[in-house]
Amino acid sequence: MIRAAEPSPLQLIRDALPTLAGARRRVAQAILDDPFEAGRNSITWLAELAQTQPATVTRLSSALGYNGFPALRAAVANEGGREIQAGWESDIGSEITPTDTSEQVMNVLAGHQMRAIRNAMSAIDLPALERAADRIAAADRVHIFGEWGDKPPADELYMRLLRIGVPVWSHEGSYAAKIGAEQLSASDVAIAVSRSGESQIAAEFLATAQSNSAVTVLLTGEVDSSLARQADIVLFTGTAGGHSWTEYFAGRASDSFLAGLLWMLVAQRLEASFTLPTE
Repeated sequence: MIRAAEPSPLQLIRDALPTLAGARRRVAQAILDDPFEAGRNSITWLAELAQTQPATVTRLSSALGYNGFPALRAAVANEGGREIQAGWESDIGSEITPTDTSEQVMNVLAGHQMRAIRNAMSAIDLPALERAADRIAAADRVHIFGEWGDKPPADELYMRLLRIGVPVWSHEGSYAAKIGAEQLSASDVAIAVSRSGESQIAAEFLATAQSNSAVTVLLTGEVDSSLARQADIVLFTGTAGGHSWTEYFAGRASDSFLAGLLWMLVAQRLEASFTLPTE
C-alpha cells in the first residue's frame, strides 16, 4: 500500500488492541501507557514490564508491520518526539525551543515586546485616546471589565486610576459585570479590555452600560471585531491575540502601554485638583 506518510505506531497499536489477547495485549498496553519509556528502553525491559518473554514483543512488532522490536521502538520514539514538539509549538510557539539558552529566550521575548511597543505607537488613535481621557476625568463612576489574559492590564488601569482619585471599580465574571454595568448612567464610563475583541460577557457589559447612556470604551488588539463595532470609543493597541503564549505575551506590552498612556492623560486632566501620590 502506498501511503502519504508513515502511520502512527501508537495508532496502529490502538487499532490492534481489540484483537490482541494475553501477553501480546499486555505488551501493547504497556507501550500505550508510557510511549516515552517504551521508545527508549530495551526489549527485555518491556517484556518484564508486561510479564512475558522478549519473543512475544518481537512477534507483536512483526504483526504490526515492523521488522522486529528495534524498528517499532524507533517509530514509537519518533512519534513521541513529534507529539511533544507539536504540543510545545501549540502552547509556546516555534521561535523558542526547549533547548534554547536563557539568553536566547530572553532575546526572543524582549524582541517581541519591543515590536509590540512600536506597533502600538503607530496604531494608537491619539484623538480617540484624548476623548476617552476627557470622559474618564469627568465621570462620576468608571467601571472596568477584563478577565483571564485581559485582567492584568485591566487591573493595572484600575489601580492607577484609583490612586489619582477616580471613582473606579473593576469587574470580572458575567454576574459582577452585569451588576456593575447596571449601576452606570449618562455621566459614567464603562471600559472593556479585550485583546481578541470577542467576548460575550464584555458585549453584554457594554450593551448594558449603553442602555443606561454611559460612554463605552474598548481597549483591544482587534480593531475589526464585534466589540470594536459596539463600543463608542475604540482604542487599538496594534497587537492581536496570536496563536501561542509567545505571541500573546508580546501583546501584553502594548496592552500595558496603552493603558498606561490613557491613565497619564487622565492624570493630566485631574492635575489641577489632585496631587499625584508618590510610588
